[in-house]
Amino acid sequence: MIRVLLVDDDPLVRSALSLMLGGQSDIEVVGEAPNGEAGLALVDDTEPDVVLMDIRMPVMDGLEATRLLHSRPAPPAVVVLTTFDADDHVLRAVASGADGFLLKDTPPGDIVSAIRTVAAGDAMLSPSATRSLVSRLRDTAPTDRSTTAADRLAVLTERELEVAVCVGRGLSNSEIASELYLSIPTVKSHVSRLLTKLESTNRVQVAMIVHDAGLV
Repeated sequence: MIRVLLVDDDPLVRSALSLMLGGQSDIEVVGEAPNGEAGLALVDDTEPDVVLMDIRMPVMDGLEATRLLHSRPAPPAVVVLTTFDADDHVLRAVASGADGFLLKDTPPGDIVSAIRTVAAGDAMLSPSATRSLVSRLRDTAPTDRSTTAADRLAVLTERELEVAVCVGRGLSNSEIASELYLSIPTVKSHVSRLLTKLESTNRVQVAMIVHDAGLV
C-alpha cells in the first residue's frame, strides 16, 4: 500500500484528490495539510511514502517544505502539483528535491501513475514541465556547467556511469535493468550510490548533471 499525504491550501483540491485516490486499491491517503509547515509536522505522524505538494501556500510554500523535507534522513518522495507551468517553478522544484512535477490539470490517471512511479523510486515530470526544464537548460551557457558536470561524473565507476546515462535518458529502474542486464535491486543500489556520490536528492538532478556533461 502506497501511503500518500496531501499538502494544499485549497480544501476543494484536497477533497478532490482524496476522493480520486481513495478509489485506488493500492493507495491510501493518510493525511491532509493546508501549508508546508503543517505538512512537515504531519510527515512525522503519518510516515507517508509520497507527498503531493502544492507550490503557493501561506505560512510555508511547497518549495521550501520540499527542501526541508529532503534535508531529513530517508524522506518520502515528493510530487509537486501546481497550476503554474513556469520554467522557474520547474527548476526550483527540482533543485528543492522534488521527485515529480505535475500540473493540476493533469488527467487523474496520470496523477495516480505518477504516485506509483515515484513510490517505486523513479522520477516523474509532466511533458510540459520536461519541455520547460530542457528549454531552460539549452538557453543557459553550457561551458561552465559541462566542465563541472564532467568533473562530478568522474567519481563514478564505469557501471555507475552507465546507470547514470540511463537515468539521464529518463529510463525507469525496470528499463535500466533490462538494458544493462541487471536485477532491479542492483539497479536501485546503483541509483542510491549515484545520489550519494553526485550529492543529488533525486533522479532528476542526476539527469541534469548527465545532460550538462553532454552524455545524452
